[in-house]
Amino acid sequence: MEKIGEKIKRMRVQKNLTQEELANRCELSKGFISQVERELTSPSIATLVDILECLGSNLRDFFAAGQDEKIIFKPTDVFVKEDEVLGGQVKWLIPNAQKNAMEPIYLTLQPEGRTELQPPHEGEEFGYVLSGTVLLHLGSRQYRVQKGESFYFAPNAEHYLVNSGKNKASVLWVVTPPTF
Repeated sequence: MEKIGEKIKRMRVQKNLTQEELANRCELSKGFISQVERELTSPSIATLVDILECLGSNLRDFFAAGQDEKIIFKPTDVFVKEDEVLGGQVKWLIPNAQKNAMEPIYLTLQPEGRTELQPPHEGEEFGYVLSGTVLLHLGSRQYRVQKGESFYFAPNAEHYLVNSGKNKASVLWVVTPPTF
């Protein structure tokens, strides 16, 4: 994990500021900025807030950004929910996707399996049928979607999927905002 002084230095350099320029903006001494960056002293919370403000940041972003954003997700990251009553399996491909703008899932439905009824909500939904055939129920309408086809809609009506084929169906489904 990156130390506070190292991170302040990196942010200062990204802003093309010298230690003296940052110190002047914060009404601190160049020596103090140097000591903070070299981890020889720690700023008080109030001083850290001032430094971050001069760097265009704040405490929340400063400490949240300290965690490297995960880019690649492995099978061990996936959360799986089996639903024997509905005849399906949902795999959340991205852990904690609720904090993101979209939520991708990998859905598997046995023949005659279905998803839970989803109430209308804001956002958009996209699905790509990887195998089998599903019926998309959107309000009072039904749409047949086969392997290699996709669907895209505003979820302003109740909706769910049903596997209408004789074989297992799988769908890559992306929802925004996250609702699963």
